[in-house]
Amino acid sequence: MGSERAKIINMLSDASDNGARQSKACELIGISAKTLQRWSRAKNLQDGRIEAKHEPKNKLTEAERTRVLQVANESEYASLSPKKIVPKLADRGEYIASESTFYRILRAHQGEII
Repeated sequence: MGSERAKIINMLSDASDNGARQSKACELIGISAKTLQRWSRAKNLQDGRIEAKHEPKNKLTEAERTRVLQVANESEYASLSPKKIVPKLADRGEYIASESTFYRILRAHQGEII
């Protein structure tokens, strides 16, 4: 923590201890109360969000990912990009995954033969 920040925190703490409202003291110095709260917290090396680990509800299953790879490697589609595969499948009334999902899965499995 910078020495200037430490001085500001100490001054605001003293002002608050002597009856001043924190928000008014922060306003006089020119920082927000939220900034003071962030400065006062111990450094946290983790993501500030509370265990922000969630999976999208529409995440493909492993079987669906395998299906994308199988289709992309079929002789009919092997030489085509996902930009051409997805519309061809749509013309046949099939939807396996979006173009971007095809690209993402193929990139993740680059060099693998299915």
